[in-house]
Amino acid sequence: MINFTYYNPAKIIFGRNTEQEVSVEVAKYGKKVLLHYGGGTIKKIGVYDKVVNALKAQGIEFIELGGVMPNPKLSLIQEGIKLCREHQVDFILAVGGGSTIDSAKAIAVGVPYEGDVWDFYMNGMQAKEALPIGVILTIPAAGSESSDSSVVTKEEGELKRYYGTHLMIPKFAILNPETTCYLPDYQTACGASDIIAHLMERYFTQVDHVDFTDRMIEATLKTMFSYAPLALLEPQNYDYRAEIMWAGTIAHNNLLNTGRIGDWASHDIEHEISGIYDIAHGAGLSIVFPAWMKYVYNENQDRFVQFATRVMNVDFAMDQKEMIIEEGIRRLESFYVKLGLPVRLSDIDIHEDRLQEMADKTVLGRGTVGNFKKLTADDVYEILKLAL
Repeated sequence: MINFTYYNPAKIIFGRNTEQEVSVEVAKYGKKVLLHYGGGTIKKIGVYDKVVNALKAQGIEFIELGGVMPNPKLSLIQEGIKLCREHQVDFILAVGGGSTIDSAKAIAVGVPYEGDVWDFYMNGMQAKEALPIGVILTIPAAGSESSDSSVVTKEEGELKRYYGTHLMIPKFAILNPETTCYLPDYQTACGASDIIAHLMERYFTQVDHVDFTDRMIEATLKTMFSYAPLALLEPQNYDYRAEIMWAGTIAHNNLLNTGRIGDWASHDIEHEISGIYDIAHGAGLSIVFPAWMKYVYNENQDRFVQFATRVMNVDFAMDQKEMIIEEGIRRLESFYVKLGLPVRLSDIDIHEDRLQEMADKTVLGRGTVGNFKKLTADDVYEILKLAL
């Protein structure tokens, strides 16, 4: 186990009708709010009206910026920065899923910065200040409600990039599982895939003696493997939705990072797929992760055997480690298929013509990606070929 400092000040407010507490929380930090959201879903399910009425009742002034799309776009972020400056906004309230929250985080660091907000994501600049953020989560997936990071897409060049700073950690996050019962099956499945990927990125480490966090990650993975299929069978079941929602937060609030070094190559590779083809992030991860596993497992077979036996319930009595590992990967792919997710690029009509471009973009400005095995553009290309 390596040294670590764990810091996460996000206040979590969890349970039924908790969105009604939003105005009390917002009033602690700001008087003029940017209400940031996606499409019309929050209006259809009644969350929008609850939030607006609560803010008005508290006398909190707000302006709105909707229109966030999956894989949030830099152009809307720049519009939000301009809007906040013009109206002297001092707090941002994101209502929605990870894309909305990530967009809000980018706006938050962009408002006080004199340069281009893309500098943080691509050019190595570090934010020194940010507007405070609050969250009402309606789609459990990205874990952005209490994480210190954001991922956005620059339309020009089709580049999708990550930036992280403690300044992005929301002041509070309101999680009401009732708001997730409306989700379409495919969106539920993609969200589950994203949560599972956050756990596996942390699980596959070369750091020894991390059994405590291994066991926490394994327990959270088993929770997802149990409750994601159940939520698809009974979408209105509050208890199933609650298990998934809380697991999604814990998966990405950095608690499970402690004492270990995660990989994150699969996320980097997937970002280039969704950056170009605009697919759901979770769908891209269900394709990339098994291919990555097949390519790198010889770097540490014992860790993959542990995953296969402890998480995927593969019989340890199999004769060879490779057999155990490959069966574990097969079971993971079968789970994704059970959820209705793709496991090959060809499943979503992506073929060989842009593989090299995606491989090159994955390592652009970085040289290599990943920590379990440092991957070059050639390695990424081979993983993408395995994913076909």
